[in-house]
Amino acid sequence: MGAKAKRRSEEEWIALVADKLKQLRKEKGYTSYETFALDNGLDRKQYWRIENGSNLTLKSILKILAIHNKDLSEFFKEL
Repeated sequence: MGAKAKRRSEEEWIALVADKLKQLRKEKGYTSYETFALDNGLDRKQYWRIENGSNLTLKSILKILAIHNKDLSEFFKEL
């Protein structure tokens, strides 16, 4: 019998998404979440929450991915 792949919990998915968004920001050359948020018309407090795994909504993820010229399938394929 083959080993079953461990399913990720909701908390693990949220942490992965938040970490990937932070990584994308850094790859774009932004060391500061505040500067990234301000330069891209995002509320800095809201963006901080997103990078820390709270207040993640599909709408906010889509908006941030648009800034990075990525779509959902590409983003989740990289996780």
